[in-house]
Amino acid sequence: MQWCLHSERRDQRSDTLSRFDPRYWTVDFPRPMMAAVVVTDPDGLRVDAVFYRADDLAGLIWESADRHDHPLLRYDTVRDYRDCRLRFRWRSRGIKPLDAIHGPTLTIEGRDAAGRPRAWYVRLWNYATGTAEDAEVVIDFANLAGGFRFPEDRDPVWAGDVDRMFVSLVAPDYDAGGRFLGQPQEGWVELTGIVCDGPGAVIGVGAAVLPEQGFGIASGYDDSYHLTPQRLLRNMLHLGYRGSIVHYVGMSHYFRLERSGEGLYASLAGGALNVASAAWHRGFAGEARALGYELIWLLSYELFDAHCWGDWKQRSADGAPALTGWEPPSTLLSPAHGGAMAYLQAVARAFLAIGQAAGLSPQFQIGEPWWWVRPSDGAPCIYDAAAMAAFAPVPMASMAGAKSQAQGDTLDRAGACLAASTAALCAAVKAAAPGCVTHLLTYLPTVLDPQAPEAKRANMPIGWASPAFDVLQLEDYDWVTAGDSASTRKGVALAEARLGYPPERQHYLAGFVLRADQRTQWAWIADAAEAARARGVAATFLWAMPQVMRDGFVCWEGEEDEVQAFDDVLFPLALGREAEVTPGFSTAILTGAGGREARNASWAEARTTYDVGPGIRSAEDIAALLGFFRARMGPARGFRLRDPFDSIGTDEALGMGDGATRRFALTRRYGDQSRRITRPVPGSVSVKVAGRSMTGFTVEPGGWLLFDAAPVMGAAITASFTFDVPVRFAEDRLSVTLAGFRAGAAASVPLVEVREA
Repeated sequence: MQWCLHSERRDQRSDTLSRFDPRYWTVDFPRPMMAAVVVTDPDGLRVDAVFYRADDLAGLIWESADRHDHPLLRYDTVRDYRDCRLRFRWRSRGIKPLDAIHGPTLTIEGRDAAGRPRAWYVRLWNYATGTAEDAEVVIDFANLAGGFRFPEDRDPVWAGDVDRMFVSLVAPDYDAGGRFLGQPQEGWVELTGIVCDGPGAVIGVGAAVLPEQGFGIASGYDDSYHLTPQRLLRNMLHLGYRGSIVHYVGMSHYFRLERSGEGLYASLAGGALNVASAAWHRGFAGEARALGYELIWLLSYELFDAHCWGDWKQRSADGAPALTGWEPPSTLLSPAHGGAMAYLQAVARAFLAIGQAAGLSPQFQIGEPWWWVRPSDGAPCIYDAAAMAAFAPVPMASMAGAKSQAQGDTLDRAGACLAASTAALCAAVKAAAPGCVTHLLTYLPTVLDPQAPEAKRANMPIGWASPAFDVLQLEDYDWVTAGDSASTRKGVALAEARLGYPPERQHYLAGFVLRADQRTQWAWIADAAEAARARGVAATFLWAMPQVMRDGFVCWEGEEDEVQAFDDVLFPLALGREAEVTPGFSTAILTGAGGREARNASWAEARTTYDVGPGIRSAEDIAALLGFFRARMGPARGFRLRDPFDSIGTDEALGMGDGATRRFALTRRYGDQSRRITRPVPGSVSVKVAGRSMTGFTVEPGGWLLFDAAPVMGAAITASFTFDVPVRFAEDRLSVTLAGFRAGAAASVPLVEVREA
């Protein structure tokens, strides 16, 4: 697999887009209300919403700058709307009507003609013909004004520099007080026959199409609820993802809520899914089916904490609920609580029913079911009332370290409880959708934490062993994004040995990059995905689509010979050992009028050039050189060169142990300067920790040293090794003559060092 990151569209394929295309509207709203926008026709959209408080307000948004699509697929930023006229039919129910105070208002945010930031509030009723719930609306941006009544409130709009515009939607009982509504209020709006005309009606849009690359994609509703499902799927299709989509239904947006006291809690009253989530997922499933995708519905034991019933939550021995690190936090449902598990079964049936109605084959994944271990102190959350009644756990302050017989028995009983809950969930989905393919996703860095060797008894129970599920799905992004491929290999082997699923009954989820400033982690994710495919798993998925779109990640297939820029071969020693060596820096020197110099070094390390011409001793050497040059396609492909003057590092300092870090870069020191070593000679690396020779390590590609266990705090880490320099031919042409050689003229064959780190 080849990959890269794009920050913008340059020469890639583009197309045109009519402004206000239904696919590109978004929604936004405050918790706890919910809203979703879906495309109903090529010129129509629908918003479904549910309001819980009197001051809940949803916005139907059009943005001038595309912040959501993949950089290769975004529409162009054009902020001037003065040459546009927008028309549509408005229909609504359960929404404050067009003619009411606080009725639907088009808020336009941008700058006035003088460049001053400001907003205009355009009452749609002033531009509507028809009734307050069924009207034709025409907006001419060159002749538009805000204000409630005309002419006394008229506020002319200057639409030449607009950032965004949105239509506000509120419940019929709206007021600004923030009180709970007597009952949740559901409403909808449809905009149909959407037409934008005028000279500014059409803008450019990215239309790059990547070939199918053999990987699946994962996504999640909590990260995409504000987009139309059609927009999300367009990105997947254009970026080359095919087959099944692993779709995480989320933990914070799908549920219905009912009031209890001053809180709102997950509810099955009226159905498992709120109207907005149900509408979005119907649109998602239908469009996926039309594009040839299948969906694997992913449901976890995680739920938004503020809306989770107290007795459903896993708890530690001190009574504190299991809370994740998200802000605001989510919690984990207790596998021992019958009501919580019945709720999950109802949710699973609801999503599978949506998929089946769209014509999709039933596929269901239980995502990362586990007993939570509190990150701050390792406390296991196996002490909620339902768990206490189910398997009477004995005291256990931390999951870390060795366990007594009684504690081990407790973990086994907790594991049996967890396995029973997942078995019941699988039985429920198979009863509702006969033939459903069941998947279990387990997160290896937690359940196989080397600091908690007994955790797997509770969180990878033997009850999950084949054939409990049709497919075992593995995920390990903490290891992947740390470049810890050794832990991945070890963890996969342990999971296979414990649960008995061969690679052909496994899926692998590679990812994910949590923050935009961590984009370099895509290199490790791509490597992990390729390694899983080489291992022979049935499918590999990239996790996840929102991060792919945010960071501009693209990948494509290609034979290794087509994409590998480096051949891991050594330049012929008979030629290389007599090379001329010239290390060089790039230094800008400015000499002032008085003769003083200011010097700025552009490179932190020297870049070495070589001339291997002096090593040519015979006609056979010339033939070897020409053959090697052709095989490398001139300067197109790098290779190893053994520097005749500098190829050995002895007791080189790599760093200090901190008790957690296991991965260190091989480095050669030159006084205060250092040089990354990316091509150590295989088998030449020896390591010392605190002066003692070590064997518990592996050398990974790129010159990385990975310890089996992290060196202790304060321990000095050193390494000795032989290394090669990555180089390439410096020129596209090679001129060597036998006549010149016989006359005693040395050929010039320049090479240049390749920076790999």
